[in-house]
Amino acid sequence: MEQTVLVTGGAGYVGSVVCEHLLDAGHSVICLDTLAHGQAGPLHLCAQPAFEFVRGDARDEATLKPLVARCDAILPLAAVVGAPACDRDPGLATALNLEAIRLLNRLRSPRQLVVYPTTNSGYGTRSGAVECTEDTPLEPISHYGRTKVAAEALLLAAPNTVTLRFATMFGSSPRMRTDLLVNHFVHTAVTDGYLVVFEKEFRRNFIHVRDAADAILHCLAHPQQMVGRAYNAGLDDANLSKEQLAAEVRKQVPGFYVHFAPIGADPDKRDYIVSNRRLREAGFFARRSLQDGIRELIRCYRMLPRGSLGNG
Repeated sequence: MEQTVLVTGGAGYVGSVVCEHLLDAGHSVICLDTLAHGQAGPLHLCAQPAFEFVRGDARDEATLKPLVARCDAILPLAAVVGAPACDRDPGLATALNLEAIRLLNRLRSPRQLVVYPTTNSGYGTRSGAVECTEDTPLEPISHYGRTKVAAEALLLAAPNTVTLRFATMFGSSPRMRTDLLVNHFVHTAVTDGYLVVFEKEFRRNFIHVRDAADAILHCLAHPQQMVGRAYNAGLDDANLSKEQLAAEVRKQVPGFYVHFAPIGADPDKRDYIVSNRRLREAGFFARRSLQDGIRELIRCYRMLPRGSLGNG
């Protein structure tokens, strides 16, 4: 069924891909973004009659209220993403990651579906021997994790919400990010040829950004059996340590040198295995492999001049 979908942060790394997939599926898209990072925006979508771009802030009620009134479903993607970015400006992170969600939840009607993308970093520093399910207690250790966990709880306490606890994403996007772990490893392999890795045994789960977009579309298509619950979203065969990830990159970038430092700490302390069984049982399977994603990223980085990518 065709819907009008409001995507806040729709020009971002995830949002620009999600908007494309929504349009391909026959939906109408209202993309709200400030373009705060200086990017041109999703220009590749402007030829589509069902695409509308609004330059504005997801924290601004005067901007948000009329857009919410026009839509059937809402994807709140506008956020300060990642622990380092949130630590640099915790006030902005709280305002955008939590207070903007509170505002959105107040403005929407109970009939409007919200599919909220959050993060599995809410599981904190649990041992890699522990398989985290959606019933695992949430113990976020970063300001980023705390704001996302609080926003998820707020939305799940309201009607007509599905939340997706995404694994670490990878893959190319019109709004590229090189700070994500797979993207960073491949970028470093292609541009520098060497990498120093701390805490090589730490594990995490991964998902391609286009699988993440497809998971969101799956929720839009099947809300009746999914609302009111959280779902881990990742690749079932991609619970890898940083050492294993580096080995996968090295297979495709000959000569890539990786030094595993015995002393030092990674600021991201995530170390756990994630179960995506609940989402599989709801009918969605991530299908883009890590190996294909690495090949894609190599093509992406070899196409671009040095210094052309920022993380913002």
